[in-house]
Amino acid sequence: MTNWIHKINSPDDLKKVPLEKLPEVAEEYRQFLIESVAKTGGHLGASLGTLELTMALHYVLNSPTDKICWDVGHQAYVHKMITGRRDQMATLRQPGGLSGFPAPWESCHDPFIVGHAGTAISQAIGLACARDIRKGNEQVVAIVGDGALTAGLSFEALNHAGQLKKNMLIILNDNEMSIAKNVGAVSRYLNKVLTHPLYNKVRGEMEKQLQKFPRLQKLANTSLDSMKHLFVPGVLFEEFGFRYFGPVDGHNVIHLVKILKDILALNTCSLLHVITKKGRGCEYAEQDQEKGHGVAPFNVKTGVKMEGARETNSTHGISFTQAFSDAILKHARRDPSVVAVTAAMLSGTGLTDFQKVFPERCFDVGIAEQHAVTFAGAMARSGLKPVVAVYSTFMQRSHDSIMHDVALQRTGVVLALDRAGIVGADGATHQGIFDMAYLGSVPGIVIGAPKDEFEMEKMLELGLEASVPFVLRYPRANIAKLFDEFPKRSFQTGEGEVMFDGEDVTLLALGSMVEVACKAHALLREKGVSARVVNMRFAKPLDETLILESIRKTRMLFTLEEHVITGGFGAKVLEFLEIRNLRTVALKRLALPNEFIEHGSREKQLDSFGLSPEKVADSVIKELSGQKKREKSAGFGIEPNPR
Repeated sequence: MTNWIHKINSPDDLKKVPLEKLPEVAEEYRQFLIESVAKTGGHLGASLGTLELTMALHYVLNSPTDKICWDVGHQAYVHKMITGRRDQMATLRQPGGLSGFPAPWESCHDPFIVGHAGTAISQAIGLACARDIRKGNEQVVAIVGDGALTAGLSFEALNHAGQLKKNMLIILNDNEMSIAKNVGAVSRYLNKVLTHPLYNKVRGEMEKQLQKFPRLQKLANTSLDSMKHLFVPGVLFEEFGFRYFGPVDGHNVIHLVKILKDILALNTCSLLHVITKKGRGCEYAEQDQEKGHGVAPFNVKTGVKMEGARETNSTHGISFTQAFSDAILKHARRDPSVVAVTAAMLSGTGLTDFQKVFPERCFDVGIAEQHAVTFAGAMARSGLKPVVAVYSTFMQRSHDSIMHDVALQRTGVVLALDRAGIVGADGATHQGIFDMAYLGSVPGIVIGAPKDEFEMEKMLELGLEASVPFVLRYPRANIAKLFDEFPKRSFQTGEGEVMFDGEDVTLLALGSMVEVACKAHALLREKGVSARVVNMRFAKPLDETLILESIRKTRMLFTLEEHVITGGFGAKVLEFLEIRNLRTVALKRLALPNEFIEHGSREKQLDSFGLSPEKVADSVIKELSGQKKREKSAGFGIEPNPR
């Protein structure tokens, strides 16, 4: 077999391949992709599903002049290879390496970085309008999965695109699978009724028979139109104003090339419906598409994860996600009013077991975070106790719903934010490091961060009984076993606890940083520094009593959080000191920089930003030394303001 792909370093190189040889090239790309992701980990299934479609697009289009907008870029690995990044695939999702998503700073062939669903149609319309204003003639194509089509933003954009009728092409990649099994009327419409093989046969026969009778012509037209609305996939999109084509086989690369040329030559507002299979050509990715969505490094022959593919540590126990899963199941068994809501991420948020046990009380609304929150708010108004489990980065989209449809209504909904903090290989699009900033201004909201299983269960209990939005934020990490040695005491909303007492400094830690603070305490003790460690538990409301007590007992406060420094936990402590007129209290905030953080190991990134136990201890010693020098030169010490 000719080694085609090593000759292809650009779309122009791909165009040199004879059309009839494209299936051979596709098989080479498929094998290379599987072997590459087996080494680095990544989103295997989605890119295997769009492999032939990607090749056909680059064979027909003139990228980067023509624009390709990916909706969720985890399906664009072959796009990266064709556009000159094949030799860098060994660095995929590695520190300093290729992003797991398209990225404009990597290549001029990537118009946008995309890690959230629902954006492509809006972006394509924007590019098409800009082109027409500039009097350009480039083609604009958006690739949208059937899962992404459930996003409200997609429908807003479809409505606008149909109104404008710009020259653009939307490709609906119908693979019956988003992150988790697609749900809802749109998915059923696309995947069951619409592709019914009976339609053409029945319609053809009816048309043939009815049109023999002129007087029945009107009836024939009406009947056939009704059938069309029942069976034809394109009706939904034609009503929006698109020319609909398909469905077609998304793995027949030669046919895709031909139909793309024909459609693009029309220069109109079009939609091509392609049927693909996620994980195509990789047996284990096809058989378990959800696990094949995002994978750790694995054995190419068996699909089994490689030993050491994920970091393990005997000092850690179950994941925070598992702790949440166990807690919500326990509360749901006790209380039949507890319901769970998620947005196309049952497995990722730990709700799979809940769905199995309580299918009638578990709602997967598709990729529609705004709807998830407003929907939950209405259930809460009717006496239920909803828990909305979504990744921190995706909950950003529902901010208005939280403000207007929950908080303003004086309604209680628990918001369980998984992946709050550094997320690792998914990088900037998925970092859950802004949630306290975008939620902190909501009146009455509670923001808690459990350190272990006991606190997860107790905070969830408090949230289920609350009449305000109640946030639980927890990281993509495992719970430290060191907390097993501490007594388990019940607590109320806004109540922290002292883990270790001390006389020199106080470490006010939140959530994942409690473990770091405890380990830093031991390191500081070895260096003669007596550190008080406080597990604050809540960023809002703060345990003001513990803060004031710490001011009286120690010389300096440090706040620790896995969140950007702007608007986070430390900022709330700073605001408290200002309100209490305690401006002379020495406070140092240890947090992440207010910037988009790229992909990399969570542990290494926390260390690089000063949030490892060693770096925290170093910061304390440095700041304490500087504080003592300042006090000495000024001739006075800090006089803590009494409560």
